[in-house]
Amino acid sequence: MEQKDTQYYDDFENNLLEKLLGQLTSLSVLEGTLLGSEDIDARWHDLAPEYMADAVPQLNTYPAAAIAWAGYVGMAVAHRWDEDWILYSTEPYADLLGPRGFDDMDEHIVQDILRLRLEGPEATRIEDVMRGLAQTAITTIRHEQIEGQTTQAFYVFARTARVMFRLGAAMELRRLGYRFEKVNMGPETPVV
Repeated sequence: MEQKDTQYYDDFENNLLEKLLGQLTSLSVLEGTLLGSEDIDARWHDLAPEYMADAVPQLNTYPAAAIAWAGYVGMAVAHRWDEDWILYSTEPYADLLGPRGFDDMDEHIVQDILRLRLEGPEATRIEDVMRGLAQTAITTIRHEQIEGQTTQAFYVFARTARVMFRLGAAMELRRLGYRFEKVNMGPETPVV
């Protein structure tokens, strides 16, 4: 891949991340900052190949699900990170799938990993937020006027999925009580 192509994908990813982070902030889901950890981000690299293999065939028929489910994967990984990272840091991708595989991954993650009641207000709110993020991502991709089923379309989708994963992780960390806080270390001690 040429450097100009890499720059295009980097810019696309950063712009999409900022746009969706702004959306989550306006919904009071996040507070303007992206919560995360290197452990969680690194996990996407392990899970992405299998996720992409499941999601890409869904793009034409169910584009919102193909995009949104990456956010649910991020939520699951963040939840596992908080719960017991030593146990779950190598959890197989297959454990994130529902009884119907990719089709009900979202419900499996919400009910069995996050331990929320599917019809409950928290699960409903997550579903609404993920749907909204996916729709904004789809609109953003369409504005790029990328020809479907091309290498460029694949890379833009891959970058979109990574953004959704990171945002899903941030949403779950926030739901678990994590926040960025300024720490006042007191007056600086002069070095002698």
